Amino acid sequence: MLPQVDFNSASAVGGFVREKFAALHPSAGDALLVRLFDDVEALFLGKGEVYGAIDLKYHNLRHTLMATVCMALLLEGQRAEPDERQVKPRDFELAIAGILLHDTGYLKIKSDTKGTGAKYTFCHILRSCAFAASYLPQLGVTDVEVENVLSAINCTGPNSEISRLRFRDPVSHMVGCDLATADYIAQLADPLYPDKLGELFAEFQESDDFANVPLERRVFKSEEDLVLRSQDFWQHFVKPKLDNDFQSVYRFLERPLQSGRNAYLEAIEANFARIRKRISAIRAAKGTPTG
Repeated sequence: MLPQVDFNSASAVGGFVREKFAALHPSAGDALLVRLFDDVEALFLGKGEVYGAIDLKYHNLRHTLMATVCMALLLEGQRAEPDERQVKPRDFELAIAGILLHDTGYLKIKSDTKGTGAKYTFCHILRSCAFAASYLPQLGVTDVEVENVLSAINCTGPNSEISRLRFRDPVSHMVGCDLATADYIAQLADPLYPDKLGELFAEFQESDDFANVPLERRVFKSEEDLVLRSQDFWQHFVKPKLDNDFQSVYRFLERPLQSGRNAYLEAIEANFARIRKRISAIRAAKGTPTG
């Protein structure tokens, strides 16, 4: 079972993350984490002067908060790693900053009233990095620390090659693996995932329309196409990427550690069981084989 947290509440997720932080680093203060959650919630709700509220239904605040919980659990699990990869309090704070900011590139400035932030899909990582680079120094984050956060955010790109990204030390490299892993696994484990595939397709469609991508070159031609290919996406793209590029850090989500019991992987399998039933129904309606 996934953590019993209200994934739609920044305050609930913030409390969960601060509890993990306090348990790992009891002598460290949590002022930076409090500020991060307050600022990101206000940002996604459009309470600031520059950006409007997030207007996506898939890559929304819930997704960011689910990924953040997953990130906190990864950091907690990694306490068993060798000394050179031990996560210090500052590493934890910066990791949480990275995951909270990794999809800020979908936000639109308030004067941008055309379409939704989905149109920025192709460049949202660049926009997220630009936002993080301008925002984090206001919180006392140094240039070197900002560089590490940006490298971690860049790991979330589907075509990113982590071996070509620059990390200053083993811990920052591991945090990059964590961030990308949390991004993928949290959305696939979301109990709402099977029912949100239509919303995900709508984002892809708007992005392709905005970039004038011809239909024949689009990754997904229809919502049905996305549903039919979703399990292959997990098995043949995401899972190998998690295992190879991101060093199977999802193993640190096991509880107890090294038990083989991973609530996130179990939730993903349950979601794809539901999706397989939908696929069978689609194929049955068309009179095509269900195997």
